[in-house]
Amino acid sequence: MINRVLIRIKVIQLLYSYLLIENHFMIESQPSAPTKEKRFAYNLYLDMLMLMIRISERIEKRGGYRPLEDTRFIKKILADDKVKSLQMKFRVDEFSLQGVVNALAEQVKESGVYKNYLKNLDTDKGEDDKIWEQLFNLVISPNPLLNSAFTRRENYTIRGVERMKEMMADTFSNFYASRDNIDDAVNTLAVSMAKARELYFRLLLLPVELTNLREQQIDENRHKYITTAEDLNPNMRFVENALVSAIREDEDVLAYVEQNKLSWMSDEPRLLDSLLKSIMESDLYAEYMNFPATDFHTDCEFWRNVFKQIVFHNEDFLEMLESMSVFWNDDIEIIGTFFLKTLKRFEESGQGDKVVLPMYKDDEDAAFGKRLFVDIVKNKDVYRRYIDESVKTDKWDSDRLAVMDVVITMAALSEIINFPKIPLVVSINEYIELAKSYSTSKSGAFVNGILHSIVTKLREEGKILKS
Repeated sequence: MINRVLIRIKVIQLLYSYLLIENHFMIESQPSAPTKEKRFAYNLYLDMLMLMIRISERIEKRGGYRPLEDTRFIKKILADDKVKSLQMKFRVDEFSLQGVVNALAEQVKESGVYKNYLKNLDTDKGEDDKIWEQLFNLVISPNPLLNSAFTRRENYTIRGVERMKEMMADTFSNFYASRDNIDDAVNTLAVSMAKARELYFRLLLLPVELTNLREQQIDENRHKYITTAEDLNPNMRFVENALVSAIREDEDVLAYVEQNKLSWMSDEPRLLDSLLKSIMESDLYAEYMNFPATDFHTDCEFWRNVFKQIVFHNEDFLEMLESMSVFWNDDIEIIGTFFLKTLKRFEESGQGDKVVLPMYKDDEDAAFGKRLFVDIVKNKDVYRRYIDESVKTDKWDSDRLAVMDVVITMAALSEIINFPKIPLVVSINEYIELAKSYSTSKSGAFVNGILHSIVTKLREEGKILKS
């Protein structure tokens, strides 16, 4: 029921928002209308960032590996445009804290905080996110040489130093808020899949509850104070529809609806009433009610046509779906298709046949979304390098690429490289179509060109073997 087309869409949507949040980290901005004290504090703050970079450059392990320079915090700092400007400035001007760099680097190297970090790194349990905050608070900030250097700065005040520490605390907090959290993202993906499943059952429930509402209206009309012949002898074809009866009795539908407490009547009574009115005012309804005779096929086709011609084009219904779940706006087209197939399965089913579609075709599909997303996140830098190298070859400016184009291309590369059972042409074509739907008008051609360029290179390097 949830196929790989929908899974790819959900992975790309999640990845897009995930990468935006991940890259949200920024250093503190200069205060507006700064006093001398605030200016001192901000300049000291910038110097502290540069100091940590300089320390990370001086601490090496055997083979030239620099554990602290390889941390996410330093990488994030170095990626900030303000810090890039600082680096350029300090290449010209003398770094104001140059005299304490070596001493602090040695103190950091000998600290319990750093040694414990290295120990955890060796066991693959390194707390990358926390190391620099710990070093700053426990090792760097208390250092008497550093504090002595502060006092020699123009406009020095104790409050200015405290302001700097507050800005550092905010920077660390901002960093943590933007950190990689794959588990949370994977949980969000799982929720999105579950909501797609819910939409499927809600669509199956809708004909039942529309019929229930019509039965209620017929009963009320029969008990009016003044009744008409139509009130007393109504056409019962709509409420006696065989397909609706079959859905009502289906064990899978009954179990899911009961377990999840689904009810259109409870959640959206006005919408239900409006939809029923639209159906009953349609030519489709009039023709169905006036047929000389009907059978199961006719009853199934009626509801299939009701959804295709009325429900799926009803703006109030579509808006309601969007308000009920952020996922359903994109799910409705694919889930709607599987819903219509399920109505056909009711018509074709025999005694004891399973009609309701399983959530996934098989275990591979069930694991596909998580595997794809996690791989993209863990190898995003590699995939981005492939893209940047290909773009440079084609004389494009990689910094000006649409974010969605990059996301789609990274997802495609992950699938091409890591899912050998999926034919190469299938992966490429699927992501080209996604680019056409979810990015710019030229994105399909762009993604096609970039993917073919990268695939050709990876084939030459023996990193892709499938055809």
